[in-house]
Amino acid sequence: MIKRINEHGYEIAECLHSLINNEVLPGLAVKQADFWQTVADVLNEFIPRNKTLLNTRDHLQTKIDEWHGDESNKPFSQDKYLQFLTDIGYLLPEQSDFHITTENVDAEVALLAGPQLVVPLMNARFALNAANARWGSLYDALYGSDVIKDEPNSKSTSVAYDPLRGKKVQSYARDFLDLALPLAQGSHHAAVNYKIENQTLIIELNTGTLVTLKNLQQFVGFRGGIEAPSAILCVNNGLHIEIQIDKNHAIGQTDAAGIKDLVLESALSTIQDCEDSIAAVDAMDKTAVYANWLGLMKGTLAETIHKNGKTSTRTLNPDRTYSKATGETISLPGRSLLFIRNVGHLMTTDAILTAANEEVPEGIVDALVTSLIGLHDLQGTSKYVNSKQGSIYIVKPKMHGPEEVQFTNDLFSRIESNYGLKQNTIKMGIMDEERRTSANLKECIRAASARVAFINTGFLDRTGDEIHTSMLAGPMVRKELMKNEQWISAYENRNVMIGLKAGLKGKAQIGKGMWATPDEMAAMLKAKIGHPKSGASCAWVPSPTAATLHVMHYHQVNVSKVQDLMLAEARSNDDDSQLHALLTIPLLKNSVDLPEQERQEELDNNVQGLLGYVVRWVNQGVGCSKVPDINNVGRMEDRATLRISSQHICNWLHHGLLSVDQVMQTLKRMAVVVDAQNAQDSSYIAMAPNFDGSLAFQAAVDLIFQGELQPSGYTEPLLHKKRNELKKSLAM
Repeated sequence: MIKRINEHGYEIAECLHSLINNEVLPGLAVKQADFWQTVADVLNEFIPRNKTLLNTRDHLQTKIDEWHGDESNKPFSQDKYLQFLTDIGYLLPEQSDFHITTENVDAEVALLAGPQLVVPLMNARFALNAANARWGSLYDALYGSDVIKDEPNSKSTSVAYDPLRGKKVQSYARDFLDLALPLAQGSHHAAVNYKIENQTLIIELNTGTLVTLKNLQQFVGFRGGIEAPSAILCVNNGLHIEIQIDKNHAIGQTDAAGIKDLVLESALSTIQDCEDSIAAVDAMDKTAVYANWLGLMKGTLAETIHKNGKTSTRTLNPDRTYSKATGETISLPGRSLLFIRNVGHLMTTDAILTAANEEVPEGIVDALVTSLIGLHDLQGTSKYVNSKQGSIYIVKPKMHGPEEVQFTNDLFSRIESNYGLKQNTIKMGIMDEERRTSANLKECIRAASARVAFINTGFLDRTGDEIHTSMLAGPMVRKELMKNEQWISAYENRNVMIGLKAGLKGKAQIGKGMWATPDEMAAMLKAKIGHPKSGASCAWVPSPTAATLHVMHYHQVNVSKVQDLMLAEARSNDDDSQLHALLTIPLLKNSVDLPEQERQEELDNNVQGLLGYVVRWVNQGVGCSKVPDINNVGRMEDRATLRISSQHICNWLHHGLLSVDQVMQTLKRMAVVVDAQNAQDSSYIAMAPNFDGSLAFQAAVDLIFQGELQPSGYTEPLLHKKRNELKKSLAM
């Protein structure tokens, strides 16, 4: 039983109450009594509004379901459908053009383009690794990934270092230097010495020729002596490259110029996630998440690591210092700029209960607590600086349309007033991941035009919402073919164009979604260059290694110039056709003729992925992990991918492409497969053969057979219910 403390009519879990009073508030200008009064006042004001917004979601969905079920609307007419969406207020008229007025945005968000990590804040080690991924070893990223192909008889799978593979890494890195830091003549492949003369970087080639960089301004600074520097710092497209030199190092000895590594400025920003990637289901979990955020904002977060019989402590990296050729000292951030992603409007938390013993909206509590913790960075009580511009960055997910964005904007304004902050200190990230938001994106941005600092395409949740919203329209295309549907290309293109037209260039990030297969880095390097080419200033990657590899794309593509070209073209483009495509429902053609084998293959794939994620979520509290798919390819799974799988099965069940018995048989068969895939995990709890006794298996069953009735098709309510049941059973 959770102990609680009453504050102004609200029952606060003791663990949260203690964290706030004893660890968060000390050192801040906000007084204890004032904070708890603010909590009560904000909850009193915003809980009713939150409920109204959720009711609006349900009302609109009911209207859409009724429309699809009305025989008079058949055969389907896209024009009639769009008019209907307008009539019910789902699709809003666009107002006049405008530009956002967001101020005090850090360069990592406003001016620079590069990779962005998203990491579960509930895991301190992951949170630290991501925060420290601002800089990454290119040599390590290449050597440890499939980007470098093995030679015959390679020893790379052994513990010992493989010199053949190492040579390929060095050659690849020299190619990168030629691309990012071209010489006035010759190639970095021929470099045998790097030194500083007359405040200029001089490169000696193996012919004895002395050359400079083609662009002298790319040389920024160095460490060590000018005749034999230990590090050379250069810049390209605003991103730093550190050439590390040590002729006595094991790797440096094998390099003609003594280069032991290239360290790249990689993850410019990181989203510390309270939402899709974690499994925080009760007050204790939420308090642990907030404690980790507090450690990051105060610069004190530490995690003890036990590996191979050794123990080490991981902490935040310090800033990096260099000498300019003129003798001045420069300092660069050693850590990613940190955002925090709060929870959306739907879920509630028992961290705070009303007088009627009802849980309060979790997103409101997140806003109150995470922004309070952010004051440690703003008021100088932190060991390190996160925002040099004095801003707090909160990403708000799963908002449906401009009214919900306005709600969040008002909530942030209220909190700012109560904390004594200048209005719009709290910057908002808008996740463009729900259908009603992407259809009304311009007006969503307008609703937060003085504080928006980030928009992105969350194509996974967006696909889940696409399926749920149009559940009754007909059977959807196979999941793997969804990426070929016209609504997705319209969605991705329209997001960037609307952001640019709204003046986000130079003031805010325009982001793209996650690379989902963290072991397939060679494929990522081929595909993900499309994100900077699309005009997006950041894109999500699944690991620090992926960030270091993906950042090479931003050396190849100058995103600012791409955006300028797009803006010039946008002035003559009409958006009506894009909106028409965006709202084109991805229905399966000739579903009656779909072979039974293909139906079963699709079901197998969906069920296996669903079970593989749910069993870890419910039984182990793992909200995001690399889950083997049906072909044993590791894929990053979170609640967004789960939403797609569960809703897709619901859709095919509803339209008769699958039977209940078929789905149940597949669930049991695939549970055995998933159990086998996790056999090496000593903490894993098998689902088979006791299916009735497995809470994880029952959660998967509920997600499918109750999925059509879940609000917006979200998986959180059912997952939280089963995870809480398991935690309570373990506590007995």
